Formats: sequence, C-alpha cells, structure tokens
Amino acid sequence: IVDAARKAQVVNELAQQYQIKSSQTVAIGDGANDLPMLAIAALGVAFHAKPKVQQAAKAAIRQGSLLQLLYLMDTGVE
Repeated sequence: IVDAARKAQVVNELAQQYQIKSSQTVAIGDGANDLPMLAIAALGVAFHAKPKVQQAAKAAIRQGSLLQLLYLMDTGVE
C-alpha cells in the first residue's frame, strides 16, 4: 500500500531519475490520497475523481478516457 506522501515523493524521484524538469511533470489521480501528488506535479489531473479532488486539481477529466489528457498538454518540444 502506497500512502499519499509516498505518491508525491515518487513524482519527484521519477522526475530526477529521468531528468524531467519539475515544470513538465504530470500526475493523474481520483481520490483524496492523490491530492499531495496532484499538487506537486506541474499538471495535476483529476480523472473520474471525487468532487473534492476535482476542485483541488489543476484539470479534470470527467468523461471519456485518458486520451482526453492529450488536449490538456502542450505539444511543444524543447
């Protein structure tokens, strides 16, 4: 079982491991235990989430699949 703090920590660890700028991180979650992870990511996305999570996230996907995420992301490459 992974708790909320660990989920947020993993976002940072993966960004460092793969040399991803923190400004380019994305996290997706649906429950209250995802809130710290969604807050730490540059783009925190609530996916078919509870209302509290939808309100706290920077973006929300309420219908459809994760393909909807492509519309939220910038396609520019640095």
